[in-house]
Amino acid sequence: MVKQIIRDPLFLRQMSSPATKDDAQVITDLMDTLRANADRCVGMAGNMIGYKKTVLVFAAGPFIFPMVNPVITKKSGRYETEEGCLSLDGVRPCVRYHEIEVDYLDQNFEKRHGKYSGFTAQIIQHEIQHFSGELI
Repeated sequence: MVKQIIRDPLFLRQMSSPATKDDAQVITDLMDTLRANADRCVGMAGNMIGYKKTVLVFAAGPFIFPMVNPVITKKSGRYETEEGCLSLDGVRPCVRYHEIEVDYLDQNFEKRHGKYSGFTAQIIQHEIQHFSGELI
């Protein structure tokens, strides 16, 4: 179901907790909401739609990929950039890495490991940062 985008900084500053199979609806809602906002958004974290769970989705071309409880296990190629966020106005400076490796669960809660680079890596890092309550 398409959910409203949360814009309340007090809510967004709260820590997210690990997702379980009982949170499967979060994945569906994130995917639906990202599709509905595809003209202005390439990734979403659970807290952006009201769920304080460590679930994210990102777009790569026409495809949307979910990650449950993702953890960056390796990173290289540090750089500084500025990013905006659908939940917040304006842009903010941040540090990102050109290449990352991530352990996560897929939408069926199967263990996965992925290597990502460039813009896709940047999206994933942005969404994972949401889990800590740090405003991007």
